[in-house]
Amino acid sequence: MTRLTLFEVIGYYESWSDRSTCHKITPTDLPLDALTHLNYAFAYIDPTTFELVTMDPQTPEQLFQTVADVKRLNSGLKVWISVGGWTISDNNTVTQPLFGKIAASAANRQKFAANVVRFCNYYGYDGIDLDWEYPGAPDRGGTKADTQNYVLLLQSLRSAFSASPRGLGISFTVPSSYWYLRWFDMPGMLKYADWINFMTYDLHGVWDRNNPIGSILQGHTNLTEIGYAMELLWRVKVPPAKVVIGFGFYGRSFQVASTSCTKPGCQFTGGAAPGPCSATSGILYL
Repeated sequence: MTRLTLFEVIGYYESWSDRSTCHKITPTDLPLDALTHLNYAFAYIDPTTFELVTMDPQTPEQLFQTVADVKRLNSGLKVWISVGGWTISDNNTVTQPLFGKIAASAANRQKFAANVVRFCNYYGYDGIDLDWEYPGAPDRGGTKADTQNYVLLLQSLRSAFSASPRGLGISFTVPSSYWYLRWFDMPGMLKYADWINFMTYDLHGVWDRNNPIGSILQGHTNLTEIGYAMELLWRVKVPPAKVVIGFGFYGRSFQVASTSCTKPGCQFTGGAAPGPCSATSGILYL
């Protein structure tokens, strides 16, 4: 298994970054000297072969290699492939059942693990980050069997990685919301994974309009709620050294109900106007 350093500083490079309408970012534009790891986000999974593929036809396959090649600029940097993300498990998509289907069958798990090893060896990646959002969650196509099957999937990956001389690493991403986190057997998964990437962002947003306490402004990340979320990990004896806290370098924006009330706790009616770079209501970034 990959040995943890005192601090893991992991950056994510999003596959759509180089085709942004403004402030296009290439992999070499990142502060590579400040990172121990770079995760390329995201690879998808082919529904038929279970091979790793690009998210969409607009993403060039060559980008897999371009991202991996940044190691030439920082010899100590490890580059991992992050597989999944939010949209791969969206309802009414052909990709939603894939994680569950792969994890449910020993043959499928072995096939997927072999594909991951082959992918990493071909492009030069050093590990995989699994971002299944979310196993077990009924509103995301999950089943109760996903919890144990996810452990078995990591076990299959570790077995395949152990047979590889390159010492490939494994991490998995978990939410800070108990509603989704409850389906993860984190102690079982950590028998085979090197660390957890803990999503302590997007705690609130325009989706809070359906919150029973009302459509009120709240920060999409804050230390108080992060602390509460961390307690969910400590309760099941997750070692703190196995947790990497995630931060989102963007903001959530709102249309307030009254311009005289614009602080946390005030009412909102929806997302603010799309930002010049995000081109999406309710989110701002440079």
